[in-house]
Amino acid sequence: MKLRVERDVLADSVAWAARTLPSRPSLPVLAGLVLTAGSDGLTISSFDYEVSGRVEIDADVSDEGVALVSGRLLADIARALPAAPVVLESEGSRLAITCGRSSFVLPTLPAEDYPQLPSMPTTSGTIGGRSFADAVAQVAIAAGRDDTLPTLTGVRLEIEGTAITLAATDRYRLAVRDFTWQPQSPSITTHALIPARTLADTAKSLADVDEVLIALASGGSGEGLIGFEGDRRRTTTRLLDGEFPKYRTLLPTESSAIATVDTTVLSDAVKRVALVAERNTPVRLAFEGSELTLRAGAGDDATAVEVLECTIDGDAIDIAFNPSYLLDGLAAINAGTTQFAFTQSTRPAVLTAGVEAASGADSYKYLLMPVRLTG
Repeated sequence: MKLRVERDVLADSVAWAARTLPSRPSLPVLAGLVLTAGSDGLTISSFDYEVSGRVEIDADVSDEGVALVSGRLLADIARALPAAPVVLESEGSRLAITCGRSSFVLPTLPAEDYPQLPSMPTTSGTIGGRSFADAVAQVAIAAGRDDTLPTLTGVRLEIEGTAITLAATDRYRLAVRDFTWQPQSPSITTHALIPARTLADTAKSLADVDEVLIALASGGSGEGLIGFEGDRRRTTTRLLDGEFPKYRTLLPTESSAIATVDTTVLSDAVKRVALVAERNTPVRLAFEGSELTLRAGAGDDATAVEVLECTIDGDAIDIAFNPSYLLDGLAAINAGTTQFAFTQSTRPAVLTAGVEAASGADSYKYLLMPVRLTG
């Protein structure tokens, strides 16, 4: 194998492919990246039996071939190379990397022991990269991080024709986002449970792509797999098993009060007041009249109070939230004002964008469980 490639293109592509490499691979070869030089250029691949990555780049190939090298080491080297074209050349069981007056020689791993990458399922439809990344980011924040409850570490994806719904919950909060896409078949109906970390990372990496292909197998070969592709970059991941909670029943159908607050002002105030809140202690919010009073701390410990302007339609309410969860929701709202819909101080509140929100923002709901007040 021998080829010549631009340094920035190589460094960016290697970093993208290496991002999903396992920190503790079950087999030594799974810590490697497969470099395949062919008539179409250079393909860089990774796979750990759960998530696969594949990126194609232009390269001047003199000799076709395949090499398997340590992925993280190659990424570090590619990032550190000087600004000059890079030459990769196989030399027996080693790969030589030359860039300007810098040169490296890496040992290769047995490429024949590397597992075959899964094929992409049949393409189901497309969506703009930025829209997809924004929607996933809003929802993934609510996914669980406890691997003993694997079902809650996923994002539920539901497809009904041109409509997609994403939902995630860790039992303390629930995030739901609706948006549209362009399916190959307008009658498509399916659902999947995708690992949240993989989905969030993949969507973020494709944010600048004009069009992202979403490929979801509905049966037969490739079942239990979903793929995303854009700008010659492809990721597949295995789906999670298990039954996702019936989240729609958690969303209240009516409310006793609706309060509206400036999102940035509230977010800054929560950050200040939470400075005195010890770990796992809540910030208390009292909505009454045209004011919102935030309080944290109690007794002989440090305390904080801040009063903000707000509007409330309905009954006054005194409620408390985990400040980190509240801040996550406010950041995801992405609107000038945030609306809180309440039923009782012991029941979940639903956060949505204010009425002046941009198109699409009103399709996001963030349900937050309150912390029970003791006095």
